[in-house]
Amino acid sequence: MQDAHNKYDVTDFHGALLDVLSVMNQPKRDETLLTAAGVKLDQALFPLLVAIGRYGPVGVVELAESLGRDYTTVSRQVKKLQEQGLAQKQPAERDKRISEVTLSEQGKALTAAIDGARQRLMNAIFADWQEQDVKALFRLVRQYAESVKRKAPSDR
Repeated sequence: MQDAHNKYDVTDFHGALLDVLSVMNQPKRDETLLTAAGVKLDQALFPLLVAIGRYGPVGVVELAESLGRDYTTVSRQVKKLQEQGLAQKQPAERDKRISEVTLSEQGKALTAAIDGARQRLMNAIFADWQEQDVKALFRLVRQYAESVKRKAPSDR
């Protein structure tokens, strides 16, 4: 009898996740998405812009942690987004000593264009899938993501 920790063989699942991450982390993929969206943006700033749009307002330290990047690197990149008019910093509501980053209206317009392009590209991937399979995948991936977030080790 297997114990609770070895209930499932996760080898294939883990391999599939690595395959997806490998594709998602390819610079060519970001370039394709930005081109499809009609957006001109330094590829190094792209994940940061999207993350601010998804999680903002967000502190720079928290943003760096969520992206697995160094705080000083993210801070410099946020400054570049600010200089381009795509992001803005303001004191956090809960603690005025902390700065939070949000997207400007121009940044929101860019992420909306990126979201639209992502939607079109993903629809092409799922074109030959059954609708119930796509919905099940989305539901289960969200459920998995929430479980991972709940059980993730925290430095806080």
